[in-house]
Formats: sequence, structure tokens, C-alpha cells
Amino acid sequence: MPEEMRSPERLRVLVVDDHDVVHWGFRLMLTQQPWVERCVSAHTGEEAMKLVARYRPHVALVDLFIGEESGAEICEQLRAAEPSTRVLLFSGAGEISPHAARAAGASGFAYKDWPAARIAGAVRAVGLGKMVFPRHDRHGALGLSDRERAVLELMASGATNPEIAESLHLSKHTVKEHTSSLYRKLGVRNRTEAVQRGQRLGLLR
Repeated sequence: MPEEMRSPERLRVLVVDDHDVVHWGFRLMLTQQPWVERCVSAHTGEEAMKLVARYRPHVALVDLFIGEESGAEICEQLRAAEPSTRVLLFSGAGEISPHAARAAGASGFAYKDWPAARIAGAVRAVGLGKMVFPRHDRHGALGLSDRERAVLELMASGATNPEIAESLHLSKHTVKEHTSSLYRKLGVRNRTEAVQRGQRLGLLR
């Protein structure tokens, strides 16, 4: 049965993102590649699971943040449902460490603002069984300073702002400024969300 052999010469690709413009752009770019057999897209994790069961894509291109859903968690679900589907995580506003990405079952990570040819190359490489991880994260883990990462670590331990200030020898006002900056860079509203997102992105030890 040729279909069951799943030859890598022509790849079936699934794009999972919650923005229509991203779907349009990636599908337009990928369907022009001679090595792409089919490109389908999903807006949610639930849609992605249905399409994986129907099309058994060789590679899934999954956004790191899909609405309130975690791309890493969707990656785990897709891999559990169809182990032969490899996942390339991607994002335009966040990063995930290679360790955390691999732990979720992903085979690579890409940035949305990479040149089209580089993204296509990453999709093909992952679909053919290779790993694709940039050597260094461009923003130093979302642009967090060493002090902001230290604040995030202490938040995760359950420390209050006064306790964080004492531990880092900072004023309460400075801690508050670091906290506000953390929320902005992580795109969250409170410390619980900050810790959860930090864990998903592999920023916490």
C-alpha cells in the first residue's frame, strides 16, 4: 500500500495557527514547493487532532501560542496520536528552549519572520527526520535580563515581592518594575500566568 509506506519524497504538511493571514501565507508558500503533496491548516488543537487523524501529515508546523492553548501541549497530543508526524514549533512573539521543545516531542523551532526559503527548508528537514534548532535564541529568551529571570525564578518558588526584594537586595519599587517588564515580555497578566508561561518556554530550571 503506497499510502501506508508514507514516502518522504512528497510531504503532507499541517499548519496549526489561530491567524488567517498566517494560514494564507504559509499555505501559499508551501504549496509552491515541489516536495509538498498537500498542505492543510487548523485554527485550534482540536481541529489539528482531527486533521492529523484524517491526513496523517509527515510534519506539523505548530505556533507556540494558539489563543489560550500551548503549542507545546498540542505538540505532545499530536505526537501521541500520530507518532510518525514530526512537529516544527514556530513563533513570532516567543521562544522555547531546545530542551523544552524536545521534551514536548518537537523536532525543531522556527521564527515566523525568517525568510520563506529558510522556513520551507526547516519544514522539509523536520519532515525528513532531521532536527532544526537555531544555535542561539535571538532575544536571549524573550529579551529577559538576568535580573528579570532571577525574579521569575523566585516567583516560581512562591516568593512574595518583599521576599524577592530582600533576596536580590533590591527595593520593592525596583522589583515591581521588573515584574511589570516580565509581564509585558511574556504577554501575561499576573504572576501565575508568568510562571506557567515560563515553564512552557523552558525558562525555569
